Amino acid sequence: MAKVRIERAKELLKDAEDLLVKESYKSANNRAFYAMEKSIKALLSVEKIEVATHSGGLKQFNYIFIHKGNGSFTVEDYQKIARAEQIRNVSDYDDFYIASREEAKQQIENAKYIVDKVQKYLEDERMV
Repeated sequence: MAKVRIERAKELLKDAEDLLVKESYKSANNRAFYAMEKSIKALLSVEKIEVATHSGGLKQFNYIFIHKGNGSFTVEDYQKIARAEQIRNVSDYDDFYIASREEAKQQIENAKYIVDKVQKYLEDERMV
């Protein structure tokens, strides 16, 4: 399951990059967040944890991989994902929100960082 989810995260990241080129910044923010979220679900799957909500996944990631973890993931990683979720929410639901190229680019950079970090962790731990 972890391998399937990390591959999907990479697809979502590619979608975000394509949307940035097309100047579809709100949609790029959406895909960047979902790339991170799918990465988190890949991590949680190796712990045999399934979550029903985005916030539930983020809470479990924070508890298992940051507070109880071995130092592989940091509070800053958690903050990148939490901020991406906030930006995704306003991008998707606030009709008057204006997403900028710079913001979308930063979200994609953060997503790439998280996806790569999760993949490396899974590979190092021989989970994928």
